[in-house]
Amino acid sequence: MPDDPDPGLERRRPRKVHLHPGFIVLVITGGAVGTLARYALTTLIPAPLGWPLPTLLVNVAGAFLLGLLLESLVRHGADAGKLRIVRLLVGTGFMGAFTTYSSLALDAHVLLAHGRIFGAAGYLGASLVGGFGATIAGIGAGAWRHRQRSAAGVP
Repeated sequence: MPDDPDPGLERRRPRKVHLHPGFIVLVITGGAVGTLARYALTTLIPAPLGWPLPTLLVNVAGAFLLGLLLESLVRHGADAGKLRIVRLLVGTGFMGAFTTYSSLALDAHVLLAHGRIFGAAGYLGASLVGGFGATIAGIGAGAWRHRQRSAAGVP
C-alpha cells in the first residue's frame, strides 16, 4: 500500500530562485542599469597614461557597496520577500554588472602586452587588495549603521 493517499497527485515544490522568471527579470534589470552606470563612470574618469584607473575605482567602489548592501540585508532578516528582491536587483544585478572583473583581466593583459609589467602588477595588486579592503570596509559600515540604528530604536 503506498504511503501517499493519492499517488497520481503531483506535489508542487517551490521553484529554485535561479529558475524563477520574476527573479531573472530582476537580475537582468539591475544588470542593465549597473552596466550603464559603469559605462558612464568609466567615460568620465580619466585613465592617466593609459593606466586603467576607471576600472580600478569602479571595482573598488562596487566591492564597498556590495559589502555594505549584503551586511545590511543580513542584519534585516532571512533572504526572502523584499530582502531577496533587493539582493537580486541591487546585489546580483546592479553590482554584478557595475563591477567588471572581465575588464580587470583585459586591462591587465593590455598592460602586459605593452611591456608594462610593473604597471600591470600594480594594477592587479591595487584591484585585489583594494577590493578586499573595500569589501571589509563596506561590511564594517553596514554593521556600524546597524548598531547606530539599533541604539536609536530604529529597526
